[in-house]
Amino acid sequence: MNLTENLKVLFEELEKFFKTETVVGEPIVVGNVTLIPIVNVSFGAGNGGGNGQDTKGNDGSGGGSGAGGKIEPNAIVVVKGDDVSVMSLNGKGPMDKIIAMVPEIIGKVKEKKEG
Repeated sequence: MNLTENLKVLFEELEKFFKTETVVGEPIVVGNVTLIPIVNVSFGAGNGGGNGQDTKGNDGSGGGSGAGGKIEPNAIVVVKGDDVSVMSLNGKGPMDKIIAMVPEIIGKVKEKKEG
């Protein structure tokens, strides 16, 4: 596969991976509360190739390409009936913030069910 073909395949696969659902996540419904994750997506890609000779004078060539990506939770949109709020996950580590919110969310769901 030549460099142009490598790039074409690389970016076709990235296009499949980085789609709208990775920026606005799938809604999670807990009772009458809907949680919608909002995430930051970043990625980079690179490629290279070259020709040369080894120490014995043999000609050779090579090439390669690669990519890396990062998906990180940024906020959660909380929908409860007609109330909509956004809970930022910035500051602490995202998972710490999500875990800290779970008891509050469960408590609110229980209140709604009992009320």
